[in-house]
Amino acid sequence: MPLPHGGRLLDRMIPAEELEEASAEARGLKKLRLDTEQAREVENIAQGIYSPIEGFLRRDEYTDVLEYLRLPGDIPWALPIVLDLPPEGGVVEGDRVALWETEDGPLAMMEVEEIFPWQREDHNLKVYGTQDASHPGVAKTARMGDLLAGGPIRLLRLEPSPFERYRLSPQETRVLFRERGWRQVVGFQTRNVPHLGHEYVQKTALTFADGLFINPVIGRKKSGDFTDEAILATYQALIDHYYLKERSVMAILQYEMRYAGPREAVHHAIMRKNFGCTHFIVGRDHAGVGDFYHPFAAQEIFGEFPDLGIVPVFFNTFSFCLRCGGVVNEKICPHGPEDQVGFSGTRMRELIVEGKVPPPEMLRPEVAEVLLGLENPFVE
Repeated sequence: MPLPHGGRLLDRMIPAEELEEASAEARGLKKLRLDTEQAREVENIAQGIYSPIEGFLRRDEYTDVLEYLRLPGDIPWALPIVLDLPPEGGVVEGDRVALWETEDGPLAMMEVEEIFPWQREDHNLKVYGTQDASHPGVAKTARMGDLLAGGPIRLLRLEPSPFERYRLSPQETRVLFRERGWRQVVGFQTRNVPHLGHEYVQKTALTFADGLFINPVIGRKKSGDFTDEAILATYQALIDHYYLKERSVMAILQYEMRYAGPREAVHHAIMRKNFGCTHFIVGRDHAGVGDFYHPFAAQEIFGEFPDLGIVPVFFNTFSFCLRCGGVVNEKICPHGPEDQVGFSGTRMRELIVEGKVPPPEMLRPEVAEVLLGLENPFVE
């Protein structure tokens, strides 16, 4: 099992014996409101999913990540984890603030060590490679405040999740993998329901690994994506019917997709390294959206990170070959396009919307049954 990124798995959660006193202190501090996505960022930092960062990036950390894809100390890091301040202000450098998401109580405390301006245009070009407002990441930066706050956080509590049975921290997955005797663990990131191509990729990787870690993204996605409920229910059906229980684990990642293509692919790998994975599957157009990135840009970027500490496993194109009678890729199938059935997400969505069962060359029948049983499996 690899060491956590940066060498140490951070734990920014306040111990139980200190919680009562810390909660009382937090209620007396200046309030800083978080939206749902910001709150999940705080939880990911606190649980060590984002190790080695201990809070929202300070100015020098932000600059290094933006310019060099590195944290100070030459640690690979691709996505800026930042907190923008509301336009009404009220927070100044040196403040200790309480971070609130709901009225149930403060979620965390933060030491505001720095407040600094940022340039949206530069940020967009470096992180997303575009300033096109139709890109979801660019659209989000347009809604953010003009100042960023950097500094460490400490978590008071985890907000309850509707998918609690699937929530595991990196500390827990590392214990689980160790107890199962998994030395090589391959991680799979997903924001879609599983078609036969996904199953092929996962099982191919599992032939050399001891275990498979299926880690769906739960959180805000773009319109037309599958809902969290649809993703988890269909994967559970696939696992129940087609996977060895002792060789697979599914746990959620509560995280907002940035659709940042190559940079986000690296970030996805780092998170799975912290969960304890030795390998990470990177597919075609990983973390992409529309035509903003070259189909294999998210694979090529890993050549810049020989010190990442997790092995990327690349899969290119694959399809169902009617003559071969199974899922194939371009290296193993001699037949032409007339024999190939592609895994078209658009076509699959069309069939589901029409109430039709996708063909068995596309979806397992148990997965299709779950999808057709949902009132609306798509994000509005």
